[in-house]
Amino acid sequence: MQIVPGAEPWSSDGNEVGVLVIHGFTGSPVSVKPWAERLAAEGWTVTVPRLPGHGTTWQDANTTTWQDWYGEVDNALADLKARCSTVFVMGLSMGGTLTLRLAEQHGDDIRGIVLVNPSIHTERWDRHLLPIIHRFIPSFPGISNDIAKPGQDEGAYDKIPVKAAYQLSQMWADVKANLGRVIQPMLLFRSSVDHVVEPSNAAYVLLNVSTEDKEEVVLSDSYHVATLDYDAEIIISDSIEFVRRLSA
Repeated sequence: MQIVPGAEPWSSDGNEVGVLVIHGFTGSPVSVKPWAERLAAEGWTVTVPRLPGHGTTWQDANTTTWQDWYGEVDNALADLKARCSTVFVMGLSMGGTLTLRLAEQHGDDIRGIVLVNPSIHTERWDRHLLPIIHRFIPSFPGISNDIAKPGQDEGAYDKIPVKAAYQLSQMWADVKANLGRVIQPMLLFRSSVDHVVEPSNAAYVLLNVSTEDKEEVVLSDSYHVATLDYDAEIIISDSIEFVRRLSA
């Protein structure tokens, strides 16, 4: 299996504050590495796993399940918990979905979560066909590089692997059903213009989690992959302040 250059997992050893950063569907660590590097510069222990079936070929993604993706981040969290006294989880898009599931499953073991354009459903008309077409249609046109800033590349596939998309829809259902179990402080960033994830996703998350310490920040100058876009500095600075506040 050949990993695309730059899509390798990334980590940095630091102090007892640990941060797990998770990339999105069909993406790779490329999309969140600058964010992770700035977190590590604070002296924190930071890890960015590569989700199974990602950072290689879209055909590989079609051989994986959502449980494979979740297992990877669950193992990464366990490693951080073994080395750090305080742990945070942050995610972009489907990385936000996985972040929410970790929060649902691990409770107070996670001190806080940061979400950037998290997805828990889609309003695409073809979503109703996924249970059938994933059996015989391998891919759709891609959704990568929804970025307003020129010259950016998130290192994602140019096609949507349909079997993997069906797996994502199954994970959405699981996460939505358990949002009330999310109790951790939450910082949620939402792009005002997002061509991939509709605003109803963030609205549903904010309405249905149980945490009282939650904040939404609307990004006015970025598209979906906001971690590489014009508002990346807002995400970085606000998430650093979030961790500082909760780990003091």
